[in-house]
Amino acid sequence: MRRVPLLILCLLALSGCASSSTWGWYVIDPTTSQGMTNIRFLIGGMGQTILISVIAAAISIFLGLVIALPALSERRGVRLINRIYVEFIRSIPLLPMLFWVFYGLPIVFKSMGLNVPIDPFWGAIITLALSDSAFTAEIYRAGIQSIARGQTEAAQTIGLNYVQTMRYVILPQAIRRILPPLANQFIYIVKMSAFASVIGMQELTRRANELVVTEYRPLEIYTLLILEYLVLVLIISAGVRWLERRMGSDERT
Repeated sequence: MRRVPLLILCLLALSGCASSSTWGWYVIDPTTSQGMTNIRFLIGGMGQTILISVIAAAISIFLGLVIALPALSERRGVRLINRIYVEFIRSIPLLPMLFWVFYGLPIVFKSMGLNVPIDPFWGAIITLALSDSAFTAEIYRAGIQSIARGQTEAAQTIGLNYVQTMRYVILPQAIRRILPPLANQFIYIVKMSAFASVIGMQELTRRANELVVTEYRPLEIYTLLILEYLVLVLIISAGVRWLERRMGSDERT
């Protein structure tokens, strides 16, 4: 990846302001040992941010599909299960949900006679996956319903059951259509992973907060933090555009 060289170039451009008494870009100046040490410390949290985002997104994609399928049922009671889950999860802000999962869920397990501690890593993953699964379920539902009903009828005509129809006929077409909104949800997860800092997760935002406490230069350090997230999102966006071309999701190609 080229994220580190790109960050270094941005910082070198900013370091020209370091001579001013108003600014303190020296704390992230890559030409000094202090600045380089701080940069390495901040970038060191990028691995954790990427890891929890990828795992949470994978769980959310699977869970979202499971939640979306009841919405396609002809039975009203089954569809109601989907609506209750989606509306309930979407109505909860991410931060209160994070606190509930991290501090409250172990108490729930304990009341059931189970000793299941939740560390910041898994607390962040569970929260992000749950919060995003409701949005992902709606994306799946819209994508599947956009496929012409004739496709399902044709699959049934040649003897495919429900599972086979979904696997071989409906989902491959739906995924091509929902790839862009799914990518947006992944970007959303990456950005919302910053909330994990409040429960002690050593990701990008947590490390930036710790460095601000020691260096007392919030503007400069948070500027670097924003650049780190910008680079991550640009890399994800480029990867998604490549995947769209490979899967034929881009109608222009």
